[in-house]
Amino acid sequence: MRKPRKRSFSELVSENKRQLLNDRDAIEKIEARLEQKRLDKAE
Repeated sequence: MRKPRKRSFSELVSENKRQLLNDRDAIEKIEARLEQKRLDKAE
């Protein structure tokens, strides 16, 4: 059996980005959180 190859940080980031771009629900949750933060700062 082969030893699993360790991934670099940049590889992990790009993999996560690719998964998020394919997941519409996750994108909408993130956008809602960012919008809420902006509204909280504006008050």
